[in-house]
Amino acid sequence: MSARRARGRRWRRIAFFVFLAVVAVLLVRYAASVDWPQVGATLAGYSALTLASAAALTVGSYLLYSCYDVAARRYARHHLPVPHVMAISLVAYAFSLNVGALVGGAGFRYRMYSHAGLGIGAISRIVAFTVSTNWIGYLLLAGAIFAMRAVAPPPQWGVDIGLLPWIGVAMLLAVGAYLGACRLSHGRVFHVRGHHLRLPSLPLALLQVAMAACNWSLMAWLLHLFMPPEVSYGTVLGTLLLAAVASAIAHIPAGIGVLEAVFLALLGHQVPAPQLLAALLAYRACYYLGPLLLAVAGYALLEARVRRAALAGEPVR
Repeated sequence: MSARRARGRRWRRIAFFVFLAVVAVLLVRYAASVDWPQVGATLAGYSALTLASAAALTVGSYLLYSCYDVAARRYARHHLPVPHVMAISLVAYAFSLNVGALVGGAGFRYRMYSHAGLGIGAISRIVAFTVSTNWIGYLLLAGAIFAMRAVAPPPQWGVDIGLLPWIGVAMLLAVGAYLGACRLSHGRVFHVRGHHLRLPSLPLALLQVAMAACNWSLMAWLLHLFMPPEVSYGTVLGTLLLAAVASAIAHIPAGIGVLEAVFLALLGHQVPAPQLLAALLAYRACYYLGPLLLAVAGYALLEARVRRAALAGEPVR
């Protein structure tokens, strides 16, 4: 059985790299056909007010995301200082977006929280809480958008979207089921395959939904700033939510190529490709690359703090 599993993992790894190679070839072929001077002209045409607004939305979104870990502080029942928790969350989020959730979101949290003195159990609860927060808010927004048919494939696809509202309803029911389970569990610990699971209280679960839904909305608002005026906010939000799932399935760091492919497929009939690519590049610069540069510096500071505390024989604060 172990040999069979090993072969299965090997073939999945091969299939993944083949998939990456195909995506790379398609991206190169598409890039050769893009009017890059027009993309550059669109980027240069963004006003100072647009760029300032984008920076403000990015800061607001990252600060809101850091509150996931602050709320997880109560769920995991630890007492690290809130500023330290927010610093860890901000660094982890930037790395998660750019290098992947497993390495960035989980790996960096395990490293930095363990340096701060938390045990593996508490850190696992923090990671589980932040991941579930992100996706429960996603389900609420995506469910509402799909149920209202606010996003649809291009007309030339000829695809029947009659199933989409039902998928949206199922998502909303899943959110309701989660909240109901949190209300009924009363802090009870469940044992699933050797793992201990405790659902948050209903007020904490409602906070999860509100924070994540607001954060996804801010991300879409940021991207909408760079879009032509004829593209509605609801369309951008729905497309971004679809692209997020596609990126998660593809497991490509930063969703490179996937985000662009989804937007070009769904909005290419509505927005000229150079304008669409310029908007996506500006969004990536504001929400991915800029915060990553700051996160690298922040991580270096956190590590230096750990070393100083170790030399002094004091706990990290």
